[in-house]
Amino acid sequence: MTYNATINWLFSQLPMYQRLGKSAYKVDLSNTVLFAKHLKNPETKFKSIHVAGTNGKGSTCHMLASILQEAGYKVGLYTSPHLKDFRERIKINGAVISKQAVIGFVKRNQSFFEANSLSFFEMTVGMAFDVFAKQKVDIAIVEVGLGGRLDSTNIITPEISVITNIGLDHTQFLGNTLAAIAKEKAGIIKDSVPLVVGETQAETKIIFKELARAKKAKISFADKEVKTIYKTELLGAYQAKNVKTVVQSIKEMNTKGFLVSEDAIKTGLLNVVKNTGLLGRWQILSEAPKVVCDTAHNREGLTLTMQQLQNENYSTLHIVFGVVNDKDLEPIMETLPQKATYYLCAPNISRRMDVEQLKAVFDDFGFVSKAYKSVKQAYKKAVYMASKEDVIYIGGSTFVVSELI
Repeated sequence: MTYNATINWLFSQLPMYQRLGKSAYKVDLSNTVLFAKHLKNPETKFKSIHVAGTNGKGSTCHMLASILQEAGYKVGLYTSPHLKDFRERIKINGAVISKQAVIGFVKRNQSFFEANSLSFFEMTVGMAFDVFAKQKVDIAIVEVGLGGRLDSTNIITPEISVITNIGLDHTQFLGNTLAAIAKEKAGIIKDSVPLVVGETQAETKIIFKELARAKKAKISFADKEVKTIYKTELLGAYQAKNVKTVVQSIKEMNTKGFLVSEDAIKTGLLNVVKNTGLLGRWQILSEAPKVVCDTAHNREGLTLTMQQLQNENYSTLHIVFGVVNDKDLEPIMETLPQKATYYLCAPNISRRMDVEQLKAVFDDFGFVSKAYKSVKQAYKKAVYMASKEDVIYIGGSTFVVSELI
């Protein structure tokens, strides 16, 4: 198969949460364990950091990778979803794996995939772990896809576990309270493996402490431990919280025998995009008018990005906005500014929310909005309507952002 044919097979033949939603969510790790055994358990052949949480996982993973690269380590990076190319999910020292590596892996294991009905995510995690083992990485940064306890990545025993924060997202899978979601995320805590929690939250602090105590895992809260202010090239104001999580995680890694200097931390934070290729986090696409995109897609994430957006200097604010169909809109609507013109759209995936349905909600909340047939049409209209003194924001869904960058 060609690379395109291989990717099409991966996306179309088997269920994938990002595309289909709940029908792709697995209730146990049996398939992942079986596949890992088939691959001769590559997850046991490299060291790792495991990162879960509601918001900030991707940024945290990329910052960790950048710092460890600056410290001279060979770093594997597994994140999801991708924005432009499937291979963004699996990188080594910032470089995506080759097309041939993807083709070869699928070709070698396709009969196993079909015989055991593996999900897209199970296949992809297996691919990442196989690549990291064969490439002999010094450390792999592994982002949880959904939740923690039942996530396919949860077969690793990392050097440290990281939970960035807890918010109400994916409630149909993880529970509808912060406490319930925290228990699912805390499923990544391993026996005697240090845990770094990014944000101290009253509803979840006691849960993390109790579960860490049961696992005899040292626990630290980054927002309480890290007092030094570090600069990062990642522009979102919300990154300040992620930076603290990253710095505390690096401190824990140094207690595990890694050697990461203060200079490596500072340089790594200032070169995240160059070192890792991170996209879509308060990414400025152009100036005059200023065009910004961000992948924030739930109440907690959008609250922070909208706060930053309100601090921009502009004459008129234009927002290109679309969501997926399982999104609870009411909490999101409360975060959005009333004084803006909205260009509503639906990303080009089957799991998209119909744009007319989205428009009806915006009408109910009294927003000025118009529906468009596609993301690109909505963006084109926003650019046409904006003056040089305006700001255009693109967001609501990772999939909206991915169609424009």
